[in-house]
Amino acid sequence: MEPQSRTYSLTWRTITIRVVHTPRRWTAIEHLEIRSIAPEGAALPITGTGYRSHFVPIGTVDAHGGDVVAQVTAWLDEEAAKPDWLAHIDASRQGCLF
Repeated sequence: MEPQSRTYSLTWRTITIRVVHTPRRWTAIEHLEIRSIAPEGAALPITGTGYRSHFVPIGTVDAHGGDVVAQVTAWLDEEAAKPDWLAHIDASRQGCLF
C-alpha cells in the first residue's frame, strides 16, 4: 500500500499556496502538486499558471529534512531571484500600456 498524500498550506509573498505531497506514487516516484489558491491561479516563479506538478525520486523530501513547506518555499525563493521572475515582477508593476 502506498503512503497517503498530505496537504500543506503556505503563504509566499502574499500568495496562498496549497501543496499536496505524495511520498510514493505508482511505486516509482515522489510527487508534489503545487497550486496558488489566493489569488487563484497567481503566477509563481515555478509556474506562470499557478499550478505545477513536480516529480522527484522517492525519498527526496526526506533526504532534505522532510519539511515540505520549507523545501517548496526555498525553491520559490531560489527561482524568484532569477532574471525571468524579476522581469515578470517589473512588468507587473508597470502594467500594460497597450
